[in-house]
Amino acid sequence: MEQVKSEYDKKGPMPKVDFITFIMSLSSSALVHLGEVPDPVTGKKEVDLDLARHTIDVLSMLEEKTKGNLSNEEEDFFKNILFELKMKYVQRA
Repeated sequence: MEQVKSEYDKKGPMPKVDFITFIMSLSSSALVHLGEVPDPVTGKKEVDLDLARHTIDVLSMLEEKTKGNLSNEEEDFFKNILFELKMKYVQRA
């Protein structure tokens, strides 16, 4: 157990758990699949449009399911990030 704890200490504190952080995490995954940023494991930029589309679809579903339950800041952030991801997907496809 001590070894696991020391690994977390090396990485620093985990990000705050909130809706915007969750959406940022999913959008980062989509950006990796779109080849916009390197894969954190391999360090390479690779395009996988199927996985990118799937992640964008998950975000779209979350947008629909959370409608009316988000703060203005969360809603604006969500709409902007989803729009940007969709545009990047169209450019790649």
